[in-house]
Amino acid sequence: RIAVIPARGGSKRLPSKNIVDFLGRPIIAYSIEAARECNLFNRVVVSTDDEYIARVSEQFGAETDRRPGELATDDAHLLDVCLDLFDREAEQGRVYDQFCMVHATSPLRQAGDIKAVVELLEKGRCLFACALSEFNHHAHQALKLVENGFIEPMWPELVNRHSHLMPHLVGGNGSTYAAFIDAFREQRTFFGTPMRGHLMDRMRSIDIDVEEDLEVMKLFKEYLDAKE
Repeated sequence: RIAVIPARGGSKRLPSKNIVDFLGRPIIAYSIEAARECNLFNRVVVSTDDEYIARVSEQFGAETDRRPGELATDDAHLLDVCLDLFDREAEQGRVYDQFCMVHATSPLRQAGDIKAVVELLEKGRCLFACALSEFNHHAHQALKLVENGFIEPMWPELVNRHSHLMPHLVGGNGSTYAAFIDAFREQRTFFGTPMRGHLMDRMRSIDIDVEEDLEVMKLFKEYLDAKE
């Protein structure tokens, strides 16, 4: 198995978000250490186009891969980043059956969560897995913004349905994905079938994308540490 931590430079909404300081350490350090602590992976690799991110990642025990320039743009897809890495790994004689993608901006996700996701994979029965969290609101009542400041139900046929009549809906929290590489190549998605999910506590599921997320996560970390 290989763990892949994507960490492109040049983030815009939160500059340098993959290495922003989080309680005294670069945020990526938490994901590197969680992946290594699992003892599940032949390699823990940070995929980046940024030399400074690479140096920081190596300081915390990750190996690094410099992705091609065309896969370091705003329009590049992580699917293609992973497939390109697997191809180049194979050229070096390193062929893997499974991979796990561990996002750098989910520092409260723990080694146990990564392990739980990976262990959901089962040859012939479960080819994909991801970390999940509960929605903050009833998902079937989602509204979409339309022109001139108006809103409309995303699913008009469901919006008035009583919540107790709906199935238990959860969402991928963006922190952790795993798959058999052959199935990933064939289906070209992180949400392939058949798929299982590992439900994480909502506090540990937050993903940092803007400054406000960072401040909220610091409060969550203090609360979770105090409970232990």
